[in-house]
Order: sequence, then structure tokens, then C-alpha cells
Amino acid sequence: MSTDNVLSTDKSSKPHVKYKPFTPCGTVNIPPSKSDVHRAIICAALTGGKCTVAPVALSNDIRATIGVIEAMGAKTHIENGVLIIDGTEIFEKDNLTLDCGESGSALRFFIPVVAAGGINATFVGHGLLPQRPIGIFTEALPKAGVKCQTEGGLPLTISGRLQSGKFEIPGNVSSQFITGLLLALPMLDGDSDIVLTSPIESVGYINMTIYTMSKFGVEIETTDYGWHIKGNQKYIPCDYKTDGDWSQAAFFLVAGAISGSVTVNGVNRDSAQGDKKIAELVAQFGAYVEQTDTSVKVRAQKLHGITIDASQIPDLVPALSVCAAFAEGKTRIINAERLRIKECDRLKATADLINALGGKVTELEDGLEIEGVSRLKSGFVQGCNDHRIVMSAGVCAAGLDGEIECTYALSINKSYPDFYIDYNSIGGKADVLDIR
Repeated sequence: MSTDNVLSTDKSSKPHVKYKPFTPCGTVNIPPSKSDVHRAIICAALTGGKCTVAPVALSNDIRATIGVIEAMGAKTHIENGVLIIDGTEIFEKDNLTLDCGESGSALRFFIPVVAAGGINATFVGHGLLPQRPIGIFTEALPKAGVKCQTEGGLPLTISGRLQSGKFEIPGNVSSQFITGLLLALPMLDGDSDIVLTSPIESVGYINMTIYTMSKFGVEIETTDYGWHIKGNQKYIPCDYKTDGDWSQAAFFLVAGAISGSVTVNGVNRDSAQGDKKIAELVAQFGAYVEQTDTSVKVRAQKLHGITIDASQIPDLVPALSVCAAFAEGKTRIINAERLRIKECDRLKATADLINALGGKVTELEDGLEIEGVSRLKSGFVQGCNDHRIVMSAGVCAAGLDGEIECTYALSINKSYPDFYIDYNSIGGKADVLDIR
């Protein structure tokens, strides 16, 4: 299909963004971690008191989480990046409609939390969220006293109060299901156990949950089989300081590895975020990496292909794939099958993005095989309404001959509304097109 045909028919994908070639140079102050902020907001609301969470950036996903706690009775106010949460009236409302937007995290975190409060609620969402899997909960929660009404996705209506006990969960599903249970189970009367029926993936996100909960006074015991959760625990109000977002830092660090030099400030070397592994991985590709406790500098050097096990770092796959596209030899990304049920089939979208620009990517059942090229060429690419694909397209411009036009420019608002501003601050040339 020609570009003209796409532009004239694919109205839902507008506006587009045009990326021009650039050599990255400069420093980015990375925004707070969306994953960290999600968890802190929920814990703060569950204290039943007043807390602050800071800094906070209002992406669409974070707005969805704030909207849900407000619908549940919490009051919020944000000023100068500080979110003030008053959970005094949490769980005092019933028969709720809870709109999770397009956020899989909000949906899967809140389902067991709301059930723990004995609230009757209907969960709704937008985009592809109504089609994303929730079967883990619709199978497990009815065994623990919660009635679930659904035709396979959203809307999902739950009623009844969650009961403590043993919850058998596969480890190779989204860690969001486990996080939701971890957040909910300490509030129940009795003790509970989460028992893994297969090896755990994305354990970094679960460790982040446990860390955040500990700051609010709730303890989780890690066991040989999963986790033991004592009941009758109380979330204690606190002023919570969020980490910088390693997932978003990845785009700039990869750009610096391809050409030029980039420093990212505001990332915690000791963060619970699994995606901090990006610094180690770009070094394995061959880039120069210099790291302090709160920053990472990456400078381009000759890159070579590597093998990446993505089971613990799925969100890094699009950015890492772009890095691999410029690395001599082959890169294999494995254990990434869960990316096929993100905002889109993210493995296919990543392969299509790079191939449309002259790269050489082969889809595997559970990952990608990428053969490096010296440069990418101009092209029209599909953003697939996926924030990480659209931002990855921008990273491609660090080693580009020509220009890239990408659909769904505004999908970045899901996680990183200021991406284009920060991208352009290091020499990037992103221009959102007003196509009518």
C-alpha cells in the first residue's frame, strides 16, 4: 500500500510524527517510573489516610489509576509534580464503574484490590484493553469468594469479598496478576500463599511491588514456592519518593549507543526496576557506558550482536531490537512471547518497524532474530497505537538515511507525554504532523 493511500484511509492513526536523521548529543532528565508511580498511588490510597507521592508525571496510564482511586472514594490533588492522596473514604462507595483506560496495570492491579474491599464493581477499558487476558483472575477469584461476570474480557463485573487462602498462579503470565494479588491479600483476615505453578518471569516488577509495599508498612515473605502473605496488615501513610523510569531511559541510551553520546539523569542504580539492566545490555552490545548512582552516560562505539533473554525485561525489547539493527552480526531475543498480547503484537510490530526501514528481522515463536545493517533508510511505518513502538521509531533516526513517518504520534501519552520534548532536546528532530 502506498503512503498516500495510508494517509487518506487510516484516519484513526492520526496525527503522524516525522523523524529526521540526527546524532544524539546531550542530557535528558528522565521522568518518574510509571510502574513505581502506579504502585505507590494504590498503596497510598489503601492507607485510609493522607500521603504524598512525588515526583509524578501525568501520563494517560497514571491518570487512569488516579481516576480509579477517586471513583473508589479517594481524593487527590497534584501540584508541582507532588500528588497528594487522601484515602480516608476509600472503600466507602459501592456498585462502581471503574474505567482503567488502556492501562493493563491499572486493570490487573485493581481487580483483586477492589475484591478485597468487598466492593461490587464493573471494570471497563478502551483501546485493546477489553481484549487483553484476565482469565487468571476469572478462574482464581471465584474459588476465593468473588463472583466474576464476563464474556471473556471487559466489561468485567465482580461481587463478593475476596477470601484468604492459597492462590496457584503460573509464573509465565504477566506479573501484573501477581502484583494485584500481593497488593490485596495483606488486607484480608487470614494468611495467604501465592504458589507458582511454573517458573517466574518479570520478577523485577514483582520485586518492585514488594519494595513499594514495604515503604507503606506491609511485608511480603518470599518463599521457595512463591510468596507468603500475612493477613490483617495495615498500609501506613508515608511520603513516597518515586524512582526515575529505566524503561523510558532505554530509548535515549540506545540512541546514544547507535551514534553520538547521551547522558540520562534521575535513574537509580539500586532501583528495584528490572529494566535497569538496559545499561548492562548496551555495554554488552559494545557501547561505552559510564554509570553513577543517579545517571548513565552512553557513547557510540562499534556494536556487535548478542543473545538476550527477555523473560525478565519484556518492555525493553523494542528499544533493544533497534540497537540490534545497527549491531554487526546477529542478535537473538528469546523468551519474549508475552509481548504478543501487549498494546499490540509487539514482537510483530517491532519486526515490521525495522524491516520497513531496510533492516533484517525474522520473527521467532518467542522472540526475534535481527541481522545488523550499517544504516537504516527512510520509510513509512506503523506505530500500531503502541507508545513503545512509536518511541522506538524515533530511536531509529539516530542511524538513518532519510526520514521516517510514523502513525499514532499521540500514543506516547500513554506513558511519556514529554517524549518529543526530551527527544528534541538532545538533537532529535521529531515533528508531529497536522494531517486532517
